[in-house]
Amino acid sequence: MGGNFPRGRTAIAGVATYGLGEAPGYSSIELATKAGLLAVADAGLTLPEVDALFICLPDDFFAGLSFAQYLGLSPRFTDNNRTGGSAFMSHVATAAMMLDAGYIDCALIAYGSNQRSGGGKLATPFKSNAWEAPYRPLFPVSSYALAAARHFHEYGTTREQLAEVAVSARNWANTNPEAFAKGPLTIEDCLAARMISSPLGARDCCLVTDGAAAIVMTRTDRARDLAKRPVAVLGAAAATWYSAISQAADLTTTAAAESGPRAYAMAGVGPHEIDVVQLYDAFTINPILFLEDLGFCPKGEGGRFVADGRIGPGGDRPVNTDGGGLSCAHPGMYGLLAIAEAARQLRGEAANQLPRAEVALAHGSGGTLSSQATVILGGSATL
Repeated sequence: MGGNFPRGRTAIAGVATYGLGEAPGYSSIELATKAGLLAVADAGLTLPEVDALFICLPDDFFAGLSFAQYLGLSPRFTDNNRTGGSAFMSHVATAAMMLDAGYIDCALIAYGSNQRSGGGKLATPFKSNAWEAPYRPLFPVSSYALAAARHFHEYGTTREQLAEVAVSARNWANTNPEAFAKGPLTIEDCLAARMISSPLGARDCCLVTDGAAAIVMTRTDRARDLAKRPVAVLGAAAATWYSAISQAADLTTTAAAESGPRAYAMAGVGPHEIDVVQLYDAFTINPILFLEDLGFCPKGEGGRFVADGRIGPGGDRPVNTDGGGLSCAHPGMYGLLAIAEAARQLRGEAANQLPRAEVALAHGSGGTLSSQATVILGGSATL
């Protein structure tokens, strides 16, 4: 299952974020470029050394071409995978295999969005399909509300447990200088917030922000000679089970139940060996589903698992240590920010640095729980 993945032979050599929160005056591609240039400099490389570009922008279906032109590069390869928030984990998988094969030498993976300053709402051309539209769902929140309601029905999960996810995220964000949403947030605040799509209220929904992130990947033997401590890519797997939520066979189980075990097998680790977890938290139900599907707790136990601040500061299972999409930033897609935070934890550079972080998991979700992708990263001791 994991024998064909180049475990540890490629690494993240550069990491950057830019403009998280509000960045008025910038277009999406300008934000992605800012983060990209910072990531290249962080690696101690120069832009002409980049020979592959991976990007997904919310407002440009030809972003791979536009990004190359904007940077003044003629790359060997461009990838504009558009699976949503999981796209960037898939970019890592593709780049790792291409680097190991010698097809490319240096990959830049970037994302940017100006959705807050550019309009103040989720920037996406996608909407409910023709079969779901007659029921007038709110896209995409109603799809996640369906999953939450079914989890409530089957496993006894509660709104208070969803609120635990939001409160933990805010507690991480309060000590992260880059985080957009700060200040006190209680379980009671979450329960009293305006209902958006039952059972999800306003505090169960991610932020709408600007922002960008980028990482640089190269082969590990080269990365060891660059400016920063390399973060090895130990495993990366993706799985897609459907597009529209109406086609889900089980609303309480996602394709993370497939991508996670495959990534673990590639990395040669299990859930108990993961020191820090970064999960795509577009809605509070997401971390509960993913913690179950990725093997951190049994199916149906996610709500109880996150209770009592377990995934927040001081808890024994730190999740989304930057504040996640719920309180740090959510510029349309959070996936690359999750990878960036995982890499920073392993480099010892995170705002909320954990005392021991040697293996990290970053998980992305695209569509309406449609596409799932898992990346496992490791420090030098894992090689």
